[in-house]
Amino acid sequence: MNAQTVIANAQMILAEGTETWVVIVVGALLLFLLIVVIFMLKFFNLWLQAYLTKADVGMFQIIGMWFRKVNPAVIVRGKVMAVQAGLSINTRELEAHYLAGGHVPRVVSALIASNRADLDLDFKTATGIDLAGRNILEAVQMCVYPRVIDAPDPRKGKDTLDAVAKDGIQLRAKARVTVRTDLHRLVGGATEDTVIARVGEGLVSAIGSAESHKAVLENPDVISKAVLSKGLDAQTAFEIVSIDIADVDVGVNIGAQLQTAQAEADLKVAKAKAEERRAMAVAREQEMAAEVTENRAKVVLAEAEVPRAIAEAFRAGNLGVMDYYQLRNIQADTDMRQGLGSEGGAEPTENG
Repeated sequence: MNAQTVIANAQMILAEGTETWVVIVVGALLLFLLIVVIFMLKFFNLWLQAYLTKADVGMFQIIGMWFRKVNPAVIVRGKVMAVQAGLSINTRELEAHYLAGGHVPRVVSALIASNRADLDLDFKTATGIDLAGRNILEAVQMCVYPRVIDAPDPRKGKDTLDAVAKDGIQLRAKARVTVRTDLHRLVGGATEDTVIARVGEGLVSAIGSAESHKAVLENPDVISKAVLSKGLDAQTAFEIVSIDIADVDVGVNIGAQLQTAQAEADLKVAKAKAEERRAMAVAREQEMAAEVTENRAKVVLAEAEVPRAIAEAFRAGNLGVMDYYQLRNIQADTDMRQGLGSEGGAEPTENG
């Protein structure tokens, strides 16, 4: 084999290899173009919507959202809403909020509503409130259209707030509190329950400081003004616009009930003390009866010594027979007088 034959064979092999690489490259390009066409057909409507509304969202941005697990329809529609409302929001910021678990349409709607109402709300604050679990759109709506809440909350099973004036009369009041959202205190601020509790405490305190229940019935607005002036919306997510007394009813006379209860308690204490004194008197009587019995026993013992003394006097010659009989007569006379005295008869005189 000569050199020319070798060169010819090499040229044929190179030509065949070049054709193979060309086929592979062309096939890959066609596959890529097919994929691009499929994606473009899939997202053509979104891209066209963004293009016609000048939302500045390109086709490759939309495809990139799909690869990043972001719903392109949500982002594009949110961007279109913002652009049409005259807001400038970065597409990347919308994607970041979506990936963080936020509600993009609600945030955009809230920003549009706040912009129309001239409220001071930026995108960062809105997304922070949304990620904190608060409904940012509802909060903006409450800024424009304040909400009326009842104090106390009837859902808790209590319809009125009970308080007692200084004259002891109970008053049952019901208040309506008009509040609007404070967007800058929405994150970390107390909820409606705190506002209701503070208003209830303020009403009870204001009624309790009133000199008479009649003064409250005549001017209930005095109570509402006193409660409103205490700044009950501090550290809450709301601003109290007004507090109105919806209803005031007269309850029971708590003062009279307390006085009656105190009188009954004093009576029971007095009865207990009287019973204690009676028991002590009975015990003292029993002690005295025992002491009398003891003394009588001593008297009997002493009387028992008399016959012995008389016998001893006979033996010693200090007592004669006539003296003994005279002593017995005196004793009999004494017994007779005691008997007549016990029967209620007149005591005999010396003349009989």
